[in-house]
Amino acid sequence: MITSPSSQRRSERSRRATLEAALELCTEKGYGRVTVEAIAARAGVSKKTIYRWWPSKGAVLLEAFTDGFIGATPFVDTGDIASDLRTHINSAVRVASTPPYGPAYAGILSELHHDGALAEAVQEQLVGPRFAAAEERLRKAQRQGWIPAGANLPLAVEMLYGPVYYRHILCKPPHDEATVAALVDHVLRSLGAVAGGGREPDIS
Repeated sequence: MITSPSSQRRSERSRRATLEAALELCTEKGYGRVTVEAIAARAGVSKKTIYRWWPSKGAVLLEAFTDGFIGATPFVDTGDIASDLRTHINSAVRVASTPPYGPAYAGILSELHHDGALAEAVQEQLVGPRFAAAEERLRKAQRQGWIPAGANLPLAVEMLYGPVYYRHILCKPPHDEATVAALVDHVLRSLGAVAGGGREPDIS
């Protein structure tokens, strides 16, 4: 299993330099041509240092991607669940489809069927927490009366993210904002969500 090293055991400057170097090289050369040796040289750290903190180049790029992705795709709460989901999905599409994070994520996904430890780390560090956060945002809307009590929220999260992953994995053009809006509306309708933007839902 890939685990994140203790922050107390590593220099933050060296960590940031390593993550930035990995992203730069992945953008310039493509995931398959990136090596730990090249990352170390670009970052100005030793190969031994990288292997002390990460077990593979995939683990380095996963941490780099996760740091950027989570920071750029918050789950805001404006009181309008449809608007908030559109904001989140649009941000996720942009991050996952453009440099420097897009090439890294494409490479990570290409490795999942060949690297069990990396696949487990992607689930634990990225997919699981993001799905949990999305489900909690829907659950909050449910508590507020926008979504019926019996709605299947985990399935709704898969419906939201599924098309995004599908297009990314197959190298199809990413969703534009109009398509994201249609996707969000479709998912919310399937849940039986109350329409009405910022209006108070009728929960009587």
